[in-house]
Amino acid sequence: MSLYLKQQDTRSDLQEKVSKDLQERARQKAKQSDRPDGVDDSRFVEGTKQTTSLAWAWVLIGLAIIGIVIWIIISLLS
Repeated sequence: MSLYLKQQDTRSDLQEKVSKDLQERARQKAKQSDRPDGVDDSRFVEGTKQTTSLAWAWVLIGLAIIGIVIWIIISLLS
């Protein structure tokens, strides 16, 4: 059989104050911007290019370079 201990869920005044402050900050932060990144317009994308269809080739080249560097390090340590 288990022992049941009665616990009181009362908070101290400091805990209540901290909780209210955190809730108020969260409300203010939510009101500041609708968007999660905080950007209000799309001007930040001006002058950028869309990724080309050859992006996969650059990923393969990067992986090949990493593989070659690892192979050289292993061969030098052996």
